[in-house]
Amino acid sequence: MITDTIVAISTPIGEGAIGIVRMSGPESFEILDAILKTNQSKLNHRELVYGHIIKDEKIIDEVMAVKMYAPKTYTKENMVEINCHGGILSVKEVLALCIIKGARLAEKGEFTQRAFLNGRIDLAQAESIMDLISAKTKTGFSVAMNQLDGVLSRKIKSIRNQLIATMAQIEVGIDYPEEDIEEITYQQIIDELIVVKDTLNQMLANAENGKIIREGLKTAIIGKPNVGKSSLMNALLKDSRAIVTEIAGTTRDLIEEFMNIGGIPIKLIDTAGIRETADIVEKIGVERSKAAFNEADLIIFMLNASEALTDEDLMLMSLVKDRHALVIINKTDLEIVIDEAYINSHFEDKIVIRTSLELEQGIEDVEKSIQEIVFGKQFEINNDEIVSNSRHIALLNLAYKNIVDAIHASNDRMPYDFIEVDIKDSITHLGHITGEAVEKDLLNSIFSNFCLGK
Repeated sequence: MITDTIVAISTPIGEGAIGIVRMSGPESFEILDAILKTNQSKLNHRELVYGHIIKDEKIIDEVMAVKMYAPKTYTKENMVEINCHGGILSVKEVLALCIIKGARLAEKGEFTQRAFLNGRIDLAQAESIMDLISAKTKTGFSVAMNQLDGVLSRKIKSIRNQLIATMAQIEVGIDYPEEDIEEITYQQIIDELIVVKDTLNQMLANAENGKIIREGLKTAIIGKPNVGKSSLMNALLKDSRAIVTEIAGTTRDLIEEFMNIGGIPIKLIDTAGIRETADIVEKIGVERSKAAFNEADLIIFMLNASEALTDEDLMLMSLVKDRHALVIINKTDLEIVIDEAYINSHFEDKIVIRTSLELEQGIEDVEKSIQEIVFGKQFEINNDEIVSNSRHIALLNLAYKNIVDAIHASNDRMPYDFIEVDIKDSITHLGHITGEAVEKDLLNSIFSNFCLGK
């Protein structure tokens, strides 16, 4: 049972219209009554009241406060929220006063952790709250909302229940071999496990898209200096974020910005032109460009239509060939000198686009091509089926492997004990997703990534 009362500032530190101090725990109401002066004798559930925060008979702030009675609260405990004037001093004064009166400062994510520990939400739902806060697109927000609503949790629990039922049938045969009980056959085990395997396989098939929606697609724009990389970044962002000049080597360092293309959060990286240089500052930029190239999920490789292919171009073409890449032939408003036929034959498995960023031509083609590369030509997302959390994906892969191993063991007519071990491991891995089987250290690690006050 949780016996202490926690408090934290739940709004970003800085100037604003309001700042909220939040408390949860058994002494929340007593602490508020001790510091709030109001004309109302009793604060009803979820009733916002006007008053003043008092310390040593001195007014600290003019506030609106609310009591929320357990169990109908975020944490399923008694909770209090105090709406102060926005600003660093006022909320810190109120926070400090709450601590003096008996509350302790909450740890990161502790309010949500209590919601989990008190059974209001499971672990997958708890993690989706952080996804809601950090969502970069409407699609990402929608996926997180579905998971908060329990769509993923219900699916995971349904799979676990199927496996538990299968394991129970196996255990009957192991524990009571001499009883007149109909044993499950190897073929029945295989048939039941294949249904689970197919379900997990479908979830994993959508997981890559889900991870992109949650974390963003790291996209590096590479090419020789002065090929139009910064112009492309500005055109996609619809903002003059990168400096554009006729001087080669203007971009000396990586420029990173997030943008949204058709529901896909894109982390766009404008790199320094990759070439041999004696300039020490530009050389550092080139090295960073190479690192960005290696770490990127998608490469946008740019070539200059008005120049013949150089050794630098050919070197980059060989690097790009085996990567997820979009190839752009830019400056098509000038005289075409580049060997387009050679480029098309070299990149026959990739999308090649002609652009003139000077004339603002081809930008929409670039955006559509990014969608096609990521999700295929049919850009449709069923939010109900998307798994976006890296931890969940890793656990699904482990659970899937366990089921495959159990099927192989059944096909080989291995003893039931061997099959049961694989099924039990799969059940455990799935339980780690929803929190039905999870260690304290893992919980602390997950909730430490949350905001303070959430």
